[in-house]
Amino acid sequence: MTRCQPAVILVLAVLSTVALARPGARPNIILFLIDDQDLESLGAYGGSTYTPNLDRMAAEGMKFTRAYVSSAVCTPSRYAFATGRYAGNSTSRLYEQACGGPNQQGHPNFNMALERDGMNVGHVLSQAGYATGWVGKFHLESELDFPEFYRGENGLRAIPKQALTAGPQASALFAHNERVMRQYIRTLGFSWAKHIYRGNLEAPYNNHNPEWTTAAALEFIELNKDRPFYLHYCSTLLHGPERSWRRSMDSPLESGAGALDALPDGMTPRKELLKTLSEKGFDPEGRTAGEAWIDDALGTIINKLKQLGIDNDTLVLFAPDHGRRGKSSLFTQDGVGIPMIARWPARIPKNSTCEDLVANVDWVPTVFDIAGVSPPAAYRMDGRSFLPLLRGDTNAETRDHVYLEMGYARAVATKQWKYIAVRYPQEQINIIKRASLQNLPRAMSYIGRLGIGTRGAERPGFWDGDQLYDLEADPGEMKNLASDPKHSAQVQKMRDLLTRDIKASARPFGEFVPGGNAAPGGQIDRQIAEAKTLTIKGKTVILPNNGQTQETPTRRREDRQSRRLNRNPNL
Repeated sequence: MTRCQPAVILVLAVLSTVALARPGARPNIILFLIDDQDLESLGAYGGSTYTPNLDRMAAEGMKFTRAYVSSAVCTPSRYAFATGRYAGNSTSRLYEQACGGPNQQGHPNFNMALERDGMNVGHVLSQAGYATGWVGKFHLESELDFPEFYRGENGLRAIPKQALTAGPQASALFAHNERVMRQYIRTLGFSWAKHIYRGNLEAPYNNHNPEWTTAAALEFIELNKDRPFYLHYCSTLLHGPERSWRRSMDSPLESGAGALDALPDGMTPRKELLKTLSEKGFDPEGRTAGEAWIDDALGTIINKLKQLGIDNDTLVLFAPDHGRRGKSSLFTQDGVGIPMIARWPARIPKNSTCEDLVANVDWVPTVFDIAGVSPPAAYRMDGRSFLPLLRGDTNAETRDHVYLEMGYARAVATKQWKYIAVRYPQEQINIIKRASLQNLPRAMSYIGRLGIGTRGAERPGFWDGDQLYDLEADPGEMKNLASDPKHSAQVQKMRDLLTRDIKASARPFGEFVPGGNAAPGGQIDRQIAEAKTLTIKGKTVILPNNGQTQETPTRRREDRQSRRLNRNPNL
C-alpha cells in the first residue's frame, strides 16, 4: 500500500478537477532541476530559510520524503534525469573509454554523456509531437561521442584560463560556445535550446545569473503555450561556496554567453529580494540569499503558467541533482537523499506527502506515462513511473528499494535499511596497496579525488567494504552494523537485492557479479584500517600522531584525460 497521503483534498475531489482541463489536451511538463540542495534549505522541509514559492508549491501539490538520486554528483545524476537509466548503464563512448568494454567494472562519476542514439526524454517526446526545450546547465557533453562539435571554426572553443579576462573578446568566445551548445542539444533530439551553460560556471564569467536562464524558460513557455511542451530547466544554483551565491548578486551581469548589458525582466529585482529577506528576519548576506534567489526563479515560472491559463494542465517537478554536504557519497542525508516537490493542480491532491521510495531514474518513465508515449523498443529504462503516486492511488505498486551507484561503490536502500558495498577493480587495488599513507584517501575515494570525493569520510564506516545502516534508528548512518552477527540475515537480504540489480546492468562488480577486472572484497583491510586513522579537511590530509598536514593533488590521470577530451574543466 502506498503511503502518499493527501492532507486536505481526497482523490475523488482531484478527479473532479480533471474535467476542468482542456479536453483532449496532453499535459505540459517542467523539470526544475537545481544543483546541490539539502532538505534544510527549504522551508517546506522545516528549514529556517526563505523559500515561499517552494513552500507554496508543496502546499498546492505533493512533497516527497523518500526521494533519491542514483548518484550524488552532477553528471551521472543528470544523465539519469534525462534518460531514465542508471549512469552505469551508459553506452556513450566517453563512458566506454573511461571503463573499458562491458566485461570491465564500471565506475560512474563525471565520465558519461548523452548518446547519439536519441534515447533520451527530449528526443522521444519530440517525435511524439511535444515541443521539448533545454535551458541552463548541461554537463553531459562528449567530444568522443560528438566530435563534429569540437572541430573547426564552428566548433566549441577552449577557454584559455590563464590569459582570458572579462571583456569583448571573452564575451565573443562565450557567446560562440553557447550557440554551438544549442545546436549540440538539438542534435540530441530536443527541439529548442537556449541560454546554455556547458557545465559549471567558468571564469571569467563565473557568477550565477538565474534571471538569464529563467528568461529563456519564459520565452519557451510563451512560444509553446498552445501546444504540449516539455521543459528541462537546469539552474547553476546552488553550486559552489555559499558566499558565491550572495557575491553573484552584487557582481557584474554575466552569463554562459559572457557579459550582459542588463538583466532580463521577470524576476524580483535583486535589491528588492534582499530587502525582503531583511524584513522577514533573515540575514541578507548569508546563504538564505541564494536559496531565496532560485526560489524566486521557480515562482516566476509558475506565475507565467498562471498568466497564460495553462497552470492547471502543467506538471512542475522540483528536484536537486543531489545533496550538498554529502555530495559524492552514497549516504542518504544530504547526499543521495533529496527534497522533491511536484505540483499539478489538475491531478495532484493539495498538501500531499508521499512517503514511498522514488528515484531520479523514475522521472522519464513518469513523463512518458503522463504524455501517453511509448518509447522505442530499443530504449532502455531502469526506472518505473510514479504517476499513480501523483494521482494519490492508494493501490499503486511501489518500490521496495532503490539502487545507488557512485564510482567504486554500489548500494541498495529500503525504507529502513541501507547496504553499501565498496569494491575496487584489480588495477585500483594495486594502486591502493602502493599508495603512501597521505595518498590513501585519494586512491580509496569512490571517485578518486580528495575534497568532493571524500565528503562523508567523517563517518566511521565510510571506508568499509561492507556497510549496513538502520536508517530509522540511525538516520545519520554513523553506526555500521555489517559485521554484527545479529544483522547477518539482513546483510544477506540486502546483498541479494544488490546482486539482482547489478545482474540487470551491463557490467561486473566485485564478487556480486564476477568477471573482467572485478575483484572481491577483503584485499585491502590493512589500508582501510590505516585510512581510518587519518583526518581529512577538504583537500588536506592530516596524518596521525604528529599532526602533520599534507596537501595532495585532487585529480587522477583519468580525470585529466576526461577533461581534455571534453575541453570542459568544470567537472
